[in-house]
Amino acid sequence: MYLLHIANKNYSSWSLRPWVLMRALDIPFEERLTPFPSGSSWNLYRQFSPNGRVPCLIDDGWAVWDSLAITEYLAERHHGVWPVEAKARAWARSAAAEMHSSFTALRGACPMGCGLRIEPFPMSDALKQDLFRLGDLWNDGLARFGGPFLAGAHFTAVDAFFAPVAFRARSYGLSFEGAAAAYPARLLALPAMCEWYAAGLAETWRDPDHEAEVAAAGTVIEDLRAME
Repeated sequence: MYLLHIANKNYSSWSLRPWVLMRALDIPFEERLTPFPSGSSWNLYRQFSPNGRVPCLIDDGWAVWDSLAITEYLAERHHGVWPVEAKARAWARSAAAEMHSSFTALRGACPMGCGLRIEPFPMSDALKQDLFRLGDLWNDGLARFGGPFLAGAHFTAVDAFFAPVAFRARSYGLSFEGAAAAYPARLLALPAMCEWYAAGLAETWRDPDHEAEVAAAGTVIEDLRAME
């Protein structure tokens, strides 16, 4: 069975992607959660991940790291990771790769904090551009392939790559136009997303670095996480 190394579910957007993909597609795996340490995680995570980061998938002692590489590794072994139709698959890979490499303003201005509701500080032009592009991209996929997911009728890897954005949309009150407006809620309603969210709320530890990032992003108006 696969072993998937992840970090805190309240914070770790990168961990969420392969986790929700595997859970939604019923790909069996064992989860191993190692909380973020104070300061650098390099030495701790290097014990199981070659690049000192999460997520990292272990298959029969073989490490596959980085969420995109993990996705492609799984796609070679399991049906349904990417759309079957060639054009939908190409579009889905392009959109996932764009999420993987872009949207830096969104990542910086709206760090993931599943259990928090935040009144964000005024948006920068860069953040507004990222949100416009997200809405444009989602509307394109939903129109091209008929929904309800980005590349058609079924949840695939491209939806997994935008799963962290759904949590950000709820935490920061982000809104989109057109068909894209309902897409974050659709992702949040998935059983796998509900499972991740419930586990994130149950976490009692707090990482000072991530908490500081959230404080720099806006005013916390509600904290739904469990207390120690």
